[in-house]
Amino acid sequence: MYDAPTLERHVSQQETKFSARNVHVYYGDTHAIKNVDVDIEDKTVTAFIGPSGCGKSTFLRCLNRMNDTIDVCRVEGDIRLDGEDIYDKRVDPVQLRAKVGMVFQKPNPFPKSIYDNIAYGPRIHGLARNKAELDEIVERALKRGAIWDEVKDRLDAPGTGLSGGQQQRLCIARAVATEPEVLLMDEPCSALDPIATAQVEELIDELRQSYSVVIVTHSMQQAARVSQKTAFFHLGELVEFGETGQIFTNPVDDRTESYITGRIG
Repeated sequence: MYDAPTLERHVSQQETKFSARNVHVYYGDTHAIKNVDVDIEDKTVTAFIGPSGCGKSTFLRCLNRMNDTIDVCRVEGDIRLDGEDIYDKRVDPVQLRAKVGMVFQKPNPFPKSIYDNIAYGPRIHGLARNKAELDEIVERALKRGAIWDEVKDRLDAPGTGLSGGQQQRLCIARAVATEPEVLLMDEPCSALDPIATAQVEELIDELRQSYSVVIVTHSMQQAARVSQKTAFFHLGELVEFGETGQIFTNPVDDRTESYITGRIG
């Protein structure tokens, strides 16, 4: 039977992809993240903003357990992806990172061909049964990374030979090749010129049709342009989180207003 109210609710409410509760992060004795609670929605771009050293990248790295690679780092609290505790001992971080892709500040293509940069993840995760399937995955990922037309005739050329903006789009294509559900981006445009930045921002807007995207950015203009939700971090605390338009035009907390108007930063 057709149930209009349920449908209406489904349309108006985005699904929660990540939920974090009471998250604390320590580097040795340093308390870097303090008591963060946040819900990150599916098929939405969420921006993390705040001054340098405020904890936004540290928190981002909690979402795919990249902090596990730092010996002195300790993460406490509850972080769930689709309701499952990602810090449960039974969770394999390698499998988690196939689901939660990451793009770094500086483009970091592997010293391999363009083709092998994309094929690497699908190969190690066994996503293709043969060369034809792998070819298809590579083409689809490069198209999603909005770089296929520029590289389709030179897939054997080294990825490191591309321009900075192309390298970053190659890295985004590499991240989506394993069919992740979430894409984390740590200041993905900070090493790019304005034209390459505009191309990546356009791409981020397209990617949210398929993924939950979380972006750390030092540019408030970028956060305003690409995100639907914004989280403001200051001194390791999540000060305010809400609709991007509301955060920028009518913040609730004085610290948010001070940061947005340039009084702190």
